[in-house]
Amino acid sequence: MTHSDAPASSAPPRPQAGPAPAPRSWPWRRTALLLAGAAQLITISVLLGSDPVPVTWASLLLAIAPAPLAAAAAFAPPPAARLAAPAGVLVLAAGISGQITHTGAFFVPALIVLAGAAVRLWAEQPGTGTRP
Repeated sequence: MTHSDAPASSAPPRPQAGPAPAPRSWPWRRTALLLAGAAQLITISVLLGSDPVPVTWASLLLAIAPAPLAAAAAFAPPPAARLAAPAGVLVLAAGISGQITHTGAFFVPALIVLAGAAVRLWAEQPGTGTRP
C-alpha cells in the first residue's frame, strides 16, 4: 500500500478571489469623514460650553449635518454616495458662510477634502472604482 501526497482529483487548484480593490475616492471620503466629525465635535462643544456662541441656523447646521453626510458619502453604495458628497459640500459651504467668525473655519479642511472626494467619486466608472 502506497501513500501519495497528491490530491485525489487532478484538477488544478482554483485561485481564491480576494477582496475588490478600494476605489480611488475612498481615502478622500474617509478623510472627509474624519475631518467633518472632528469639526462637528468642536462645534457641539462650543455650543454646550460655559461661554456658548449664539445658536443660529448655521451653528445648528454645522452641529448636526456634516458627519452624517460625510459618512453617507464614505460608506453608502456609489449611487447614493454620488448624491451625498455634493450635498455635504453644499451643507458645509452654507454652514461655514454663516459661522465663519465662530466655528466655521474648523470645517474648511473638511470642505476641501469632501469637494475633492466628490470630484473623484463622480469621475469613477460605475461599479469599478477606477477612472475611464
